[in-house]
Amino acid sequence: MSLTSMTGYGRGEASVGGLRVEIELSSVNRKQLDVRLNLPRQLSSLESRLHAEVHKAVSRGQINGGLRISTVADGQAAEACVDEKLAAQYVRRLKRTAHKLGIGGDLTVVDLARLPGVLSCEARQDEPTRIWPAARKALRQALEGMVAMRCREGAALEKDIVKRLMGLKRHKAAVAKRAPLLVRRYRQGLTDRLQTAGVEVVRNDPALLKDLALFAERSDITEELVRLGSHFAQFDKLVHDRKPVGRTMDFLCQEMFREINTIASKAADTVVVRHVIQFKAGLEAIREQIQNVE
Repeated sequence: MSLTSMTGYGRGEASVGGLRVEIELSSVNRKQLDVRLNLPRQLSSLESRLHAEVHKAVSRGQINGGLRISTVADGQAAEACVDEKLAAQYVRRLKRTAHKLGIGGDLTVVDLARLPGVLSCEARQDEPTRIWPAARKALRQALEGMVAMRCREGAALEKDIVKRLMGLKRHKAAVAKRAPLLVRRYRQGLTDRLQTAGVEVVRNDPALLKDLALFAERSDITEELVRLGSHFAQFDKLVHDRKPVGRTMDFLCQEMFREINTIASKAADTVVVRHVIQFKAGLEAIREQIQNVE
């Protein structure tokens, strides 16, 4: 099995100097690679390095992730931070509101500490360099778990796609078997209509032969069948390719739609059209699955 899904989840954890670094990653399908990591403000300088690690592991999909830091020792690796500007804004606005509403009472330090964003526990400003080895280790663990899940999902997708592809090949074979009968059936139908109309039919009538020749030329689907066979062969190779193949598979599906539509318009035969309809339904199901293939 070699197809890889773009759906996955992974988590990693590592510690350094009294700090625990936790990273969670999740991925969903997307045409390109889009990495979105939510980092603590003081670790924003690590973002580019974290992105580079993700790019090494995956090539497509939207990757959402978050990094959290917590203390695991005596708290020396972190410090309490007070946003004094934000606290001052709270005080001014709350006092103004209290005055307007005629509400008494004073704010205490405890009240301020409970307000969102005023008090936080953050790693010291010199932490990015110290934290990077642990952050990289946690990220690689998360990536390993996420990629493993993407591979398991890909194996399920591959099994379904291969099964549906076999169905398409059967419809293509049925159409190819039917193709030689198209001119014969057209000639018989035309002859029957002429006889019903009371027109004498001469076996080697030039006008009849010309009409049959034109129909044979218009209804010839040999080229389309050959191209479909070529697309199937390429698709079979892609299923076992270790490289990301989702975009190439999607392109082949578009080409198959073109060929099968052309066959339907040329053949003008109810049996062929019935196979075309079933072919297109199966192909659409394959294409939907491929949207989640890396």
